[in-house]
Amino acid sequence: MAQTEVTPTRPVVRSRRDRAVFRLRASLLALLTVAGPGLVSGFADNDAGGITTYSVVGAQFGYDLMWLILASMLALVVTQEVGARLGLTTGEGLMGLIRERFGVHWTVFAVLTMLVSNVGTIVSEFAGIGAALALFGVPIPVSCAVSAAIVIALLARANFARVQTIFVVVGLGVSVAYAVSAALAKPDWGRAATYLVVPHGTLSQTYLLAVVGTVGTTITPWGQAFIQSYVADKRLGPKDLTASRFDISLGSFLTNLVAGFIVVACAATLWAHGQTNITTAADAARALQPLAGRAAEIIFGVGLFAASFLGLGTVPLTSAYSTSEAFGWETGLDRTWREAPFFYGLLAFFVGFATLFVLIPGLPLISVIYLSQVLNGLLLPIILVFVFLLAGDRRVLGDLRSGRTLLSLGWFVTVSVSVMSVALVVAQIHG
Repeated sequence: MAQTEVTPTRPVVRSRRDRAVFRLRASLLALLTVAGPGLVSGFADNDAGGITTYSVVGAQFGYDLMWLILASMLALVVTQEVGARLGLTTGEGLMGLIRERFGVHWTVFAVLTMLVSNVGTIVSEFAGIGAALALFGVPIPVSCAVSAAIVIALLARANFARVQTIFVVVGLGVSVAYAVSAALAKPDWGRAATYLVVPHGTLSQTYLLAVVGTVGTTITPWGQAFIQSYVADKRLGPKDLTASRFDISLGSFLTNLVAGFIVVACAATLWAHGQTNITTAADAARALQPLAGRAAEIIFGVGLFAASFLGLGTVPLTSAYSTSEAFGWETGLDRTWREAPFFYGLLAFFVGFATLFVLIPGLPLISVIYLSQVLNGLLLPIILVFVFLLAGDRRVLGDLRSGRTLLSLGWFVTVSVSVMSVALVVAQIHG
């Protein structure tokens, strides 16, 4: 019987172009696997309070505060990277690390600071949803109750990947909505670009209030805790640092790009026509109609609803993360109610409490929305001090410890926000 001759197979030799394409695909796959925390955190910064703040800033100051949009973007990149490093290295949330490093008393102080800030923000999300849907004739009690039920069901029943996908899609939708609103407003793009790099305006109590509010809605106490808890919940590690940096940079860029769109849209329409008495994003949407058309009003309102809904999902989630970490309870969106009862119970409590609070008759929702962002700015330095003390500790971060440049920039941001907060308090006291 004749034997069949077997020809040995040769290894496939890829061309230089094929190897480059293969490496690119591998890099993109790794990036997509890691991406999420920075994008979601960035998108969620443009919530109801953020959009209200940017609308008020654009209507009252025109293009003057565009420089702050760029400055806060750079500061956000720094603070978010430090938070991500802590999560990548330790696999723990911020409050858990504070408990281990500084003890129970400081943990209670930190978590109470976080929750005081977060409650006002959650209430502002409901106020934003109510204001947005009121433009289409939906009663506020109905919009708040339905939104609360949807958010709790989404976070409690959907797995981690599905929740992240929904958050990212909603965030992208908000970005497109406000890009279109800005285009319809036909702003002076050249002036906006110039004011982006050259500070303008006259220092006053109102101006300082707007500065602290803008910083407080961009770099938030909840955002610092969220990025770290989200990285830990996604089970990312030190090897994912490079991809996380890109994720954070892209998220920070997009959130401030949207902020710039909102400011220029209101500056080109409301401020340019002397309509500076705008107190909510819904007011801005209504005022846009005669100046930029019904389409601009609808798009602005839809953007407000989507942004508020995204914030309603992320801020209570951060509150549940932080409180559970502070007491050592199980956390995670991939866990069931039975596996993490306190985590989901706290999530439902924060959403339910804010729902009831926002329905109080005669509650000045306008003041709650805007001042919640100012409160964020006032409390932010407390959280940042904990973050950068941990970031500089080699016992916590080891080889992933933040370098001298990153730490210096972080402490500069912390000191700058602290000085602004003190200046605002002094201005309020002495008029």
